[in-house]
Amino acid sequence: MAGFEPGSLPDLLPLYYRRLFPHGPYGRWLSYGGVVKNYFQRREFSFTLRDDIYVRYQSFSSPQELEKELQKTSPYKIDVGAVYSHRPSQRNTVHMGAFQAQEKELVFDIDMTDYDDVRSCCSSAEICSKCWTLMTIAIRVIDRALVEDFGVKHRLWVYSGRRGVHCWVCDDAVRKWSSAMRAAVVEYLTLVKGGSETVKKVNLTDPIHPFISNSLRLVEPYFEEYALVGQDILGSSESWQKVVALVPEPVRESLLREFPRKHDSVQRWELLKKKMEKCKPSHAAAEIMLQYCFPRLDIHVSRGVNHLLKSPFSVHPKTGRVSVPIDLQKLDQFDPFAVPTISCLCSELDTAHEEEDGEKENEPEPKRRTRDYKKTSLAPYVRVFEQFVEEMDKSRRGELLKKSDLQGDF
Repeated sequence: MAGFEPGSLPDLLPLYYRRLFPHGPYGRWLSYGGVVKNYFQRREFSFTLRDDIYVRYQSFSSPQELEKELQKTSPYKIDVGAVYSHRPSQRNTVHMGAFQAQEKELVFDIDMTDYDDVRSCCSSAEICSKCWTLMTIAIRVIDRALVEDFGVKHRLWVYSGRRGVHCWVCDDAVRKWSSAMRAAVVEYLTLVKGGSETVKKVNLTDPIHPFISNSLRLVEPYFEEYALVGQDILGSSESWQKVVALVPEPVRESLLREFPRKHDSVQRWELLKKKMEKCKPSHAAAEIMLQYCFPRLDIHVSRGVNHLLKSPFSVHPKTGRVSVPIDLQKLDQFDPFAVPTISCLCSELDTAHEEEDGEKENEPEPKRRTRDYKKTSLAPYVRVFEQFVEEMDKSRRGELLKKSDLQGDF
């Protein structure tokens, strides 16, 4: 990747953790206002160090102690785990079975590799602007369901740094959900089912569930640009054979006969939809849109309370890109290729300091020092994170005030 060489990571990470990692809001997020005594101290952190040395069950007395450890060890990757019954670093000192994961954010990990059967532009770890639309759709569908169907308020969507997105659901009640509840939510949000041998992975029945109809409403505006234009799913005999296999058998032959007379995927899709309108009851058009565009979740990541997930603001060791929060207000404008790399940030910081040194020589009064990340292209992403933490703080204060009023504490 331009501007980043994986071999430079050991040299750049110490500067990143010392000057750019957003320590303030990061600690406030994982402390949740000290909701329970020793809450932060009982949180598990995992570091991946140089040469793939993997260290689990680390815990720290305070965000400041975590900050010092980051600066000391400069991990290649940081994973955040559950809040346990005891400090993870002391797990070997408690009786067997007493060390239990008690709560954690509900997390989702959406990986582009799970869509390889419905994208032709890239495969495996590769992504491009064409297939990134799938991540945009996934965020829209899952986020709407979390808010409207489950009443969730506090969601942090984060770019993984390479080929996917993560979601952290941080509401107080949700953090206490059992594995069974988490699995039930993922099952509710799952529509595409079956492995590589399964041809038809979406099967709709009447009446259509509101979750599905609401999801279709979000998928449809993206379908033509993504599937028909970007992936050209009806552009050749080989590709349209796969689509025709998803429609009712009585109309397959007529579609295969008439498709060659149409000019492109858009025209062929219109023909398919007209055929389906005459073939009622049939949800084939909706099933095709959902099979090609609907979110694909990893249930194992979301179900386990003790499952680890890469921390926001980690640096991806393969791409050098920082795992940054995504502004949902500007979701369609988010560009994974514009996300700052660690080498870019360090270069921006060097430039900013050179300019400051020049200004100091000409100014008798020293200016108030600006935090280093604000001098770089990381600043807008940290601001998204700060706004997320501020909203949680505001909500928590409101809940505390409400409880106080109910108890008559004036």
